[in-house]
Amino acid sequence: MSSATSPAPTRQRIIEAVLRIIGRDGVAGVTNRRIAREAGVSLGSVTYHFETQHELLRESLLHFVREETRRFTELAEAHRGACDLDVAGAAALAGQVAGDIGFDSEHIAPFELYVEAGRDARLREAAAEAFAAYDRLAAQILAGLGVPDAERYAAATVALVMGLQLRRLATGSPAEDLVDALLLLARGAVGPGAPVPGAAASAPAR
Repeated sequence: MSSATSPAPTRQRIIEAVLRIIGRDGVAGVTNRRIAREAGVSLGSVTYHFETQHELLRESLLHFVREETRRFTELAEAHRGACDLDVAGAAALAGQVAGDIGFDSEHIAPFELYVEAGRDARLREAAAEAFAAYDRLAAQILAGLGVPDAERYAAATVALVMGLQLRRLATGSPAEDLVDALLLLARGAVGPGAPVPGAAASAPAR
């Protein structure tokens, strides 16, 4: 059987099941029996791969972040190689990507896990690792766009994107809000009064 049609490894199926359950019913909905049913594996497989629920939650959060950062890194590399993408173009692309993300259960789950990390100190290391991965990606993209002190603005960029995504989730607000906010941040990064390259060109047609 080819790799394209082979089922996902058991561990990955369990993690993906955990994310779906958390996205639908929160962390309180996670039980070994429900995971086994959702993942289509035996109950023994769940306990074999993950000895504790803490380990399950930690690995589920890190798996999601690894997949997201991999996808966004590939997207950034593809556009950097394909064209001369400026700050405004990058902001518009971010808005397009955000608009394309459906808030299915697997994308809601990380927000639940970050809140859970506020209650459970054992998850905070994983949450910090997740945010560090996003910060590195943001710094890489900002530096590629020529933003000075990219690392300085990375955390603020991540916080802005995640906060507005949470707002979209809660209110249904449009992805265009993200574009406007990123352009405001970019203007601050390049200096007061400095034009953002291509900003006028990126304004959406009415």
